[in-house]
Amino acid sequence: MRRPNIVLINCDDLGYGDLGCYGSTANRTPAVDRLAAEGLRLTDFYAASPVCTPSRGALLTGSYPNRIGFDSFDGRPVLFPGQSQGLHPGEKTFATLLKSAGYATALVGKWHCGDQPPFLPRRHGFDRYFGLPYSNDMGRQARRGSSEWIAQLERAAGADYGPSDDAGRRHFPPLPLLRNDEVIQEQPDLAALTERYVAECVDFIRAHRDRPFLLYFAQMHVHLPLYTPEQFLRESRNGRYGAAVEQVDWSVAALLDELKRQGLEENTLVIFTSDNGSRARGEGGSNAPLKGTKATCWEGGQRVPGLLRWPGVVPAGTTCGDVATQMDFLPTFCELAGIPPPEDRTLDGRSLVECWTRGARKESAYNAFFYIYHGALHAVRQGDWKLHLYRGRDGVEEVCELYNLREDLGETTNVASAHPERVERLRALADAARTELGDRRLGIRGRNCRPVGVRRPNRPLTRYDAAHPYIIAEYDLADAG
Repeated sequence: MRRPNIVLINCDDLGYGDLGCYGSTANRTPAVDRLAAEGLRLTDFYAASPVCTPSRGALLTGSYPNRIGFDSFDGRPVLFPGQSQGLHPGEKTFATLLKSAGYATALVGKWHCGDQPPFLPRRHGFDRYFGLPYSNDMGRQARRGSSEWIAQLERAAGADYGPSDDAGRRHFPPLPLLRNDEVIQEQPDLAALTERYVAECVDFIRAHRDRPFLLYFAQMHVHLPLYTPEQFLRESRNGRYGAAVEQVDWSVAALLDELKRQGLEENTLVIFTSDNGSRARGEGGSNAPLKGTKATCWEGGQRVPGLLRWPGVVPAGTTCGDVATQMDFLPTFCELAGIPPPEDRTLDGRSLVECWTRGARKESAYNAFFYIYHGALHAVRQGDWKLHLYRGRDGVEEVCELYNLREDLGETTNVASAHPERVERLRALADAARTELGDRRLGIRGRNCRPVGVRRPNRPLTRYDAAHPYIIAEYDLADAG
């Protein structure tokens, strides 16, 4: 099998039900739907966490978030500006490994695995980087500010976000746009940023059309606040959210067109997914037919779109119902590149080359899949069966709810009392996972976990300057995700 170029498109907070090929009638997504028609659609595909930072760390390293120390960050489930933690410099990402195999590598878009110098993308295998180091709501927003909450975060992180505004409110520092390791703009125009990202992707493809490349395009959309060009707002049937989804679709169309223009279409694997489920709380997003939202361990929090296209290799118009996860990317990419995955550490992902190119395996690669939020194990799935053990950000509510996902995808009917042996079997798997990966709620430290990266002294990449000509008017939405 020839070594393919790899284009991985990872959206932000895009829900399972936001795309036409997954049932949406609210958003028009012809380019993404084309990926499904010309490739493989995964129905049981999971992010390793229902929130950004741990999900992205797991995607890059092929390991559960707890295994790489991404369980909690100064008591919070994701990283914020200027925190001392990040992806440990000793971790091996799929970019690190592919680069060692001769691939050109680039990340365009959101990083969110640490903004201190040792944690930035170029230290983790990417030859070039252009994007935001964290979420687009972590900049200075005119209508948003909380003295108490932001001050608590500053104290916990040991970071100074700069002066309060005239009303005494605390704010995040100005949102930094980076090229490689340098801040090239503060508070960039978010409505123009996706187009800038696509231009960067196109430039990378053209510059490396004669050698194997990895392009990781981490979209800004559809994380709040939602800013899009007027064209998409005018044509959307689903408000700002639909405009953002349809701009994502436009970006996919632009990349597919460029691959075709460069004669790379036949030798490029294109993957489309999302880092977790949609917030879906009145903004227009959908995780249908799944229950739950981002930041929950219902299916809607972690089951995400998964689409793959590689003409002539990945069978067109096919569907796979095997349990698979974004942790599988690293070992899969290694096999495609003809290199072994790291043997000096435990990986949780499995190569999916056989599944992607020859159809479903006879048995799933996962004996069990574990739903972990903020370092606490909330639920476990084996086959069609899923057992919920705890609820809430820190797992504060103990539950015993068993669902058959094949028969009850919406997790509506708890059948635990009818299947006590199944419950005990899943509890035993959960106990074994806690021993291996730890459980923050119970104070259990995993026996096979690696440390998070720590850099002190730490400081935010930017600091507010009242004399600076920011595009502050562009940050007038109070929405945050």
